Amino acid sequence: MGRSTRTADLGMLATRLLFGLQSELFRRSAEEGFGDLRPRHGAVTAYLDEDGLRQNDLVRLSGRNKQTIGAIIDELEAMGYVSRVTDPADRRAKLIVPTERGLRLMRISDAIVADIERRYAAKVGREAYAQFFRTLSVVTEDAAPGAE
Repeated sequence: MGRSTRTADLGMLATRLLFGLQSELFRRSAEEGFGDLRPRHGAVTAYLDEDGLRQNDLVRLSGRNKQTIGAIIDELEAMGYVSRVTDPADRRAKLIVPTERGLRLMRISDAIVADIERRYAAKVGREAYAQFFRTLSVVTEDAAPGAE
C-alpha cells in the first residue's frame, strides 16, 4: 500500500510536535545523566516547582488520575528526583519538592526546550514562531489535559 496523500490534521500535527519534542528532550536528558527517566515521568517532572506542589496540584495540571500520579511520584522519589515534605501552610499535607537531582533536571530540561524553540524560530522566523506560540496558547487554553 502506498503512502497516504491525506493532509495532516490538527491531531497528527500535535502528535508530531509532542512526540518530537519529547523524544529529543528525553534523549538529550539521558546524555546529561538522566537516562533513568521515561516519558510517563513527564506527567510530574514537567510541572515540578522549586517550592513544591501538592499531589492534587500535579493531578490537576497533568490531567492524570491520582493513583497514576502517586505511582509516578513514588518512582521519582525512589530514583532521587523528588521528596515529600510537610507543607508549612498545612501540616497535614505534603509537598512534592525536587531534590538537588530534580533541580538539575529542571535546569537541563528548560535549556533543552529553549534550544528546541530557538531552532523552530530560526526555521520559520522569530515573529512567525512567536505568533504561532501565541496562537497555540490561545487554542489550547481550554483544552483539558488527556486523562488515562
